[in-house]
Amino acid sequence: MTNQDWVDVGVFRLPMAAPDDVSGLQALLASGQVQAEAIVGIIAQTEGTGYARGYTSLCMQLLLADHLNITPEAVFKRIPMMMIGLCGGLMSPHYTVFTRQTVAPPSQAPAGKRLTVGIANTRMLEPEEYGTLTQVKLVAEAVSAAIADAGIAELEDVHCVEIKCPAMTPTRLEAAAHRGATVVSTNMGQASSMAKGACALGIALALGEVPEEKLTEGVVNRDRTLYTNRGSVSAGGEQSACRILVMGNSPRSLSPYRVGHGVMTDQLDTQGIYAALESAGLNPSHPLTAEQQQRIGQMFVNCGADAVTAVRGRRHTIHSDFLSGYAGIMAKAVANAVVAAVVGDPMILASAGNEHQGAAGSNLVAAIVTAE
Repeated sequence: MTNQDWVDVGVFRLPMAAPDDVSGLQALLASGQVQAEAIVGIIAQTEGTGYARGYTSLCMQLLLADHLNITPEAVFKRIPMMMIGLCGGLMSPHYTVFTRQTVAPPSQAPAGKRLTVGIANTRMLEPEEYGTLTQVKLVAEAVSAAIADAGIAELEDVHCVEIKCPAMTPTRLEAAAHRGATVVSTNMGQASSMAKGACALGIALALGEVPEEKLTEGVVNRDRTLYTNRGSVSAGGEQSACRILVMGNSPRSLSPYRVGHGVMTDQLDTQGIYAALESAGLNPSHPLTAEQQQRIGQMFVNCGADAVTAVRGRRHTIHSDFLSGYAGIMAKAVANAVVAAVVGDPMILASAGNEHQGAAGSNLVAAIVTAE
């Protein structure tokens, strides 16, 4: 789309009874409430491992392939499907469907800017490019393209950038070795974390949060003074390119929603949650009223509890106790519970990632709210 187009953007948050449950979307498609052609992105909070994530994605691809009359593979290429797995604590599995349609100019424009979304992909990355400055620059270019696709003219109107990037796999390690290429790490977890860090720095570069001269080889996952406050990155072996979905506000959107963002400086900072809601146009009371809670369309939280060893001077055991191998899940569960206590709903998306995604120990929060 262009800055001259008018759009209507929808947000549909749907519960999941199991990893293969896409009945909510099926019902919306059957009723005509959602047109398959209008779907531009899906972000899911799925239970289970990467295999469960892949199963959920396949079920969505098969469903949409029937409605779009294309192959499941073509659906995957057309629509970014960001599957965030591993639910802990009170996290409630669900998925959020974004739709976008170009519409005729209204006789009277709505008051204030409204939600818009844009998507873009990088080219396919080689395994040796994961976690490098090459990936940073490719992601920055793709984020800028997604911002343009959303019809956003001012960077301050971008409030959330979600990215799903490739994770390192044994097959990719073998392919790089066969070509004689050097990867950032032969440890798959470390290489995947580096890929996430490069994506986050790409977001920061595109949004003007980090100057390009500070981005050199060797800063990824090392210089923690460089970060974005408006991005969240997840890695998956099903991806070979970086898939980007940008959320922001536009004066040429007729969406009933607005999006905003805030930063929880630590895991107990509820003021950051209220700041995100206020940024999205809600005038929140403390605590929120039931009516205010009902206006919340979705919350996206990127969690950083596993980046630090204490909260407000109190030691925690995320890294040292029996479940230390599940630090990311524990971080997500904590953030989900704190944010859910404010908004009154645990069916919100929480992703763990401290690779240049906020200052160490912070949570990044984005809120979608029905406009008044």
